[in-house]
Parts: sequence; C-alpha cells; structure tokens
Amino acid sequence: MPPLPVDEARDFLERHPEIASIDLLISDLNGVLRGKRIPRENLEKACRDGVNLPASVFALDILGNTVEATGLGLSSGDGDRVCRPVPGTLMPSPWLRNGRQAQLLMTMHDVDETPYFADPRQVLSRVLERFRLAGLTPVVAVEMEFYLVDRQRDALGMIQPPCSPASGERASHSQLYSISELDEYADFLEDIHAAARTQGLPLDTALKECAPGQFEINLIHCDDALAACDSAVLLKRLIKGVALQHGFEATFMAKPYGDEAGNGTHVHISLLDEAGRNVFAAEDGDPLGTPRLKQAVAGLLELMPASMALFAPNLNSFRRFQPGLYVPMAPTWGYDNRSVAVRIPSGPNEARRIEHRVAGADANPYLLMAALLAAIDHGLQRRPTPPPAITGNAYDQVAPSLTNSWRQALALLEDSDALCEALGREFMGVFLANRRAERDQAMQAVSKLEYDWYLRHV
Repeated sequence: MPPLPVDEARDFLERHPEIASIDLLISDLNGVLRGKRIPRENLEKACRDGVNLPASVFALDILGNTVEATGLGLSSGDGDRVCRPVPGTLMPSPWLRNGRQAQLLMTMHDVDETPYFADPRQVLSRVLERFRLAGLTPVVAVEMEFYLVDRQRDALGMIQPPCSPASGERASHSQLYSISELDEYADFLEDIHAAARTQGLPLDTALKECAPGQFEINLIHCDDALAACDSAVLLKRLIKGVALQHGFEATFMAKPYGDEAGNGTHVHISLLDEAGRNVFAAEDGDPLGTPRLKQAVAGLLELMPASMALFAPNLNSFRRFQPGLYVPMAPTWGYDNRSVAVRIPSGPNEARRIEHRVAGADANPYLLMAALLAAIDHGLQRRPTPPPAITGNAYDQVAPSLTNSWRQALALLEDSDALCEALGREFMGVFLANRRAERDQAMQAVSKLEYDWYLRHV
C-alpha cells in the first residue's frame, strides 16, 4: 500500500487549522479501535515513517488484556510492528473536543514491510487477492443495527431505553419503520449524517428498527470491499460519539435485551467481471440469478456452520439466535425472503446480489467480509449446487442447525480447511487462541440468573 503522501497531510492541516491532535486508529480482532493520539505537528512524520504499535494489539481480548496463548505477547518479546496510514481516512472527528480532533486509520506491516498476518484488514486484503486474480471485483454494502440506551441504569442496574428527546417519555414498545420515531430522534440522526458528510462516509438510509431505541444505518454499496469495511468500522465510532453528545449511549451488542430483537449486520454482495458486468445478473432476468450466483450461494451455505465463530464472536453473540426474531437459524436461501440466511433481494436484474443476514453487529467487519468472500470463492471454485430455494417461512420448513455454542463454533472453524487456508492458518491460530481465552474467562463468571434459579433450589 502506498503511504499517505506527506503533502496530503500538510494540505489537510492547512485546511483545518482548528485541529489540535489526530487519533491513529487500528482495528483489533474484536473490531475495537486501538491506537495513539499525536499532536498535529507529528502528522507529517507519521505519514512518512508510520508509527510503531506492538503486534500484541491483536492478542487483546475485549477487556484489553493480552492473551499470551496467541504467541504475540511476552513469549515473542512483545515487539513492535510499523503501522501505516490508510489513504482516504484522514478526516476530522467533529464530535470530539469541539471539533479540534481528527482521525486516521492505520494498518500493520511486518518488519520486512509485508502485510502483518494478524491484522484483520490485511486478512481481508489477502482474500480479495483471490478475486483480483480471477478478474472479479466484489461490490459490497454493509447494514448495521444498533440500540440507543439511557446513560442512567434502571433500579436493578440494567440498561433501559432512552427518554424521547421530543416527548421526554421512555419508550416501552416500538414500531418497525416508524417515521414518527425517526422524527423524535431527528437531531441525533441529522448529526450522524452531518458528521458522516464531514468524514466522507457514504451513508445511505436510516430507519427505525422494531425494538425501543433500535435503529439501522446503511452504507452505500462500494466496489472496494476494504474501503467499505473501513467505513463500517469508522461509522461505529461516529455513532457512539454522536450518541454521547446527545446524552445517550449507542451499543452494537448482538443482544442487549433478552426479550427484544438483536442487532445484526447484513452484507450485500455482487461481483463484477473485468468488463464491469454483474456476473450474478441472468440475461433472461431469472430472479435467482446465474449459475455463478447459485455457486456463490452454495459456498456460503456450505461454510456457514464453520463461519459462526466469525459471525458471532463472543458470549453475548449467541443469545441473538432465537426463533421468531428474524435471525436465521439454519443455512437457507431464497428470493425476496427475509426468513432465510442468504436472501436474493428483489429489484432490477442488473443489481442482482446476495444479502447475507446471519452475523451480529458485534462482528469485526473485516473478518466478516473476509469469511463471506472466502465462502463465495469456495463456491465459485468448486461449483456446488445449492439446495432448492425456500419459498414461504423458512423457520417452519427447516429445523435450526446453526450452532448456538461458542465452544462448538470455534471447533468448527478450526476444522474448516477452506476457511483456515483462505484467512491464513497463522492468523487462525491467533484468532482461536484469543477467542478461547475470552470464553474461558467468561465461563468463570456466575450470573444473577444462576443465583436466582439455583442458589436455594438445588
């Protein structure tokens, strides 16, 4: 990757004399942004020479603890690697420090300047190379759901929906696609769009989801999958920051409330050939697309069970997989059908695409996209035939089969030669060690429910 030109950084600082410091950001395995903050006078040097961060940033669990089992901690000397700027991501952060803050996304390189194997962004880049060699360009769009919650907890110390900025009332129910509820949060949503325009993030639509305080923000489709995931990672930061400005917290937890819908990430994917033609669009207008679309679907369905640890990366992730809440429970597909895991949306034939509906909003966007594209490549290479497309309610026709066990999901991923090969076996060793260590720590915690149910009764 070419470095961010120093004159581009200099031009940015000239156009933004108000900027006092810049956050240098890199995504860890959980999608948490880590990094350093530098004063403005150090930006040109950071662009020219990069900045050092320890490789163990990819050994951190959700609490920021180094998982030594990854081999990236003290056993390796906890050494540094150079992080270089991602072109196009230097931008103001208007919600921070009264507009005096900026940010720049980074990606890690090894000591020999090759892409660092454990950086999720580099994992996706490696998968994309397969498509480049095949003369194919993925066109992708990311949709993410999130909840706004009150910064004050309820009497039991639990989260609760926010009070409406318009009425002051706390929502106890909600209506999907409600325009009136969008009106109530109009200032918050307008500030998100304003900040996204400032940052050049390609926002599309916002809609009210079905639970109190739940929203969805969609990004416009993009023929650069790395840039699309950059936008998704940065949009999460933006939404959380703007929410705090408005007195809320925003969460992308997969299942914040046990009895309400979870937060998902839906990914739309089509493929262009070297002439710019959508290879999923059938010449006869068949809504189920071309043979290559069916091969891609078959690949996604075949590798879906083994991909669950990437779609659902933590303890809370698996609570989202409950019947009746539009969460796929089995590898299924169909046309214009929201009960399936892989949906072929309706619309113009030239826009024929796949919508993948399984992952939670807590998934790392780079790793999610890498897994999906690896599965599509697997289908295109092996040319399997998918099962018949589902019509009607898939939940009534296909029994749940996707695991809701974090432990089993990790085992299935480890046993998948296709995913280990595509994402990199060295990376997979780090990821599995990291996730297993976090699971072991989570299993040591005893919940309030367990005390309520078992303390006196067994």
